[in-house]
Amino acid sequence: MKTLFSKLCIASDHAGYDYKEKIKDFLIKNSVSVIDLGPNKPDSVDYPDYAKKVAKRVLLKRSHIGILVCGSGTGMAMSANKFKGIRAAQCFTKKNTILSRQHNDANIICLGARMIKLKDALNFIKCFILRVSDLLMSIFDIFSKKFLSISLFKN
Repeated sequence: MKTLFSKLCIASDHAGYDYKEKIKDFLIKNSVSVIDLGPNKPDSVDYPDYAKKVAKRVLLKRSHIGILVCGSGTGMAMSANKFKGIRAAQCFTKKNTILSRQHNDANIICLGARMIKLKDALNFIKCFILRVSDLLMSIFDIFSKKFLSISLFKN
């Protein structure tokens, strides 16, 4: 799978652990590089600790996109959004996933393992990592028009 992002990271709490492992396997099978920030086993953990790990990695540009999985997706999104510069979106439909990237330039997707089917979670991740935001497209449009204008200059 060709994505716009070469560096992704993922983390979960205990409720999202199984989905995290399956999402990670899915990405690796599709030749997408992903860094697993934990947990490493399904024991009970505090989700804010893992939201913080992903948010910091994205802010430091060590990863372009983050994936967080908990029971509902809400706690992870609320925790990650405490960090200035993070735009974490709780995604529960294909449409809201697309819009989170397209209109809001979300940089972390948050999923609820108790709320959505794994098949849907994988589909939402594909939508998220393959979607260019309108913000990036408008910047591209502005610069491409300027470059075109410059190339049309004549002596």
